[in-house]
Amino acid sequence: MTKEALLIVDMSNDFVADNGTLTAGKPAQEIVPYIKDLANKFLDDGNIVVVAMDAHQSDDSHFELWTPHNIIGTKGQELYGELLEWYQENSKNPNVIYTPKTNYNAFFDTNLNSVLRSLEVEKVHVVGVCTDICDFLTVAGADANGFKTAIHKRGAATFTDLGETMINHMKLCFHTEIID
Repeated sequence: MTKEALLIVDMSNDFVADNGTLTAGKPAQEIVPYIKDLANKFLDDGNIVVVAMDAHQSDDSHFELWTPHNIIGTKGQELYGELLEWYQENSKNPNVIYTPKTNYNAFFDTNLNSVLRSLEVEKVHVVGVCTDICDFLTVAGADANGFKTAIHKRGAATFTDLGETMINHMKLCFHTEIID
């Protein structure tokens, strides 16, 4: 049986809440129940759930491009709403992993590849925000590290009109399975 991992990307207050500093707003809020249900299904099936979260210092050069967001230790960097509650309930489960990241791609300069390899994961499913930035580049990172990939359309959101285009681009570039 193939072991799989669900990567929940950047579902923080800054990216999801109405008052978030770089929010996708309502579209991101609407995917929370789907992500929570999917995370529970992954755990019930004995698979892995990874919370991959932007983690920036207040003086990060990243903020030359973007509004400051997900500053370590702030409310903005916390998981949003029901996902925070889900994480608090499940954080002691060895199949739940928290991975801070300083780049769009959750595999870049993190130990995510080695952790997933040690757990014999073969396929990575991606949900979260933003479809055309961090989700896309995390799928690219997973593919570059030799994982099969899937994107869940019902579990992805962004603040631009490029979401659908980038999901199709994932399929073309990385042979990503698109799950409606």
